[in-house]
Amino acid sequence: MKRHLLSAADLSRADAELILSTAAELRELADRPIKKLPALRGRTVVNLFFEDSTRTRISFEAAAKRLSADVINFAAKGSSLSKGESLKDTALTLEAMGADAVVVRHGASGAPHRLAHSGWVRSSVVNGGDGTHEHPTQALLDAFTMSRHLGQGQARSLDGRRIVIVGDVLHSRVARSNALLLHTLGAEVTLVAPPTLLPVGVGTWPVEVSYDLDAALPKADAVMMLRVQRERMHGGFFPTAREYSRRYGLDGKRMATLQDHTIVMHPGPMVRGMEITADVADSDRSVIVEQVTNGVAVRMAVLYLLLGGSTPAVGGEE
Repeated sequence: MKRHLLSAADLSRADAELILSTAAELRELADRPIKKLPALRGRTVVNLFFEDSTRTRISFEAAAKRLSADVINFAAKGSSLSKGESLKDTALTLEAMGADAVVVRHGASGAPHRLAHSGWVRSSVVNGGDGTHEHPTQALLDAFTMSRHLGQGQARSLDGRRIVIVGDVLHSRVARSNALLLHTLGAEVTLVAPPTLLPVGVGTWPVEVSYDLDAALPKADAVMMLRVQRERMHGGFFPTAREYSRRYGLDGKRMATLQDHTIVMHPGPMVRGMEITADVADSDRSVIVEQVTNGVAVRMAVLYLLLGGSTPAVGGEE
């Protein structure tokens, strides 16, 4: 693996499969009474979050602590950042603290790349979500979840599996990272969204595009619903919430058209009743809660591999 994880495009198939296989080993910890390993004892991981986040920050914190790393949570609100401190000065502070890895969540696309390639820090940088650009560890945990349910052969390959991603692709860093990673892993990805919620240049992505959800669903092996990100919208992207749900929401009637093995996913947080109804979110097909559990294992694998653990990831527990 490279020194940083900034984009799903940075991962070769071998890199991605190494992360997923390492995560599979670490995933077994979730079912053990003692969930901690000494693999990263003495290392320091900083969660540098310029945007609010619950799921991602806690997931990275749990991942680092289960590997026995020290964790520093650095939130923009209430810190020097809210007083006007620059990204450079913040980075120099982290360097002085001896951070080995920095997980960055930022509202501006490209901020983690800036930090990684600036020369300000010697630590590994992990993109925890930047603007509407990418969220590579979310894509990895999604692929890991799919491989556990849909994977074929000993390597749990996703070759030829059909993945449908539905909703606000325009503002979704999850959609972009998933499109890139799933293509790398051999899956066939279809994006379904209204034309107003597709980004410029989507034709260059390794995906098919459709505006007809009902036509795409029966062929899908996995359906991923995306939240409509109203906080990033400044204008009318669709007539009404009711109209959006009617055309692009997943309800019980649409779920009945899925194949027997098809799973339903969502990166969270969900807006129940908008892009997905409660009965679908809570159904046996839904792996949404499992995605959260798998996220800790995948982020453990990423931190372990980036920080070059010299001992086996799974071995002597504390």
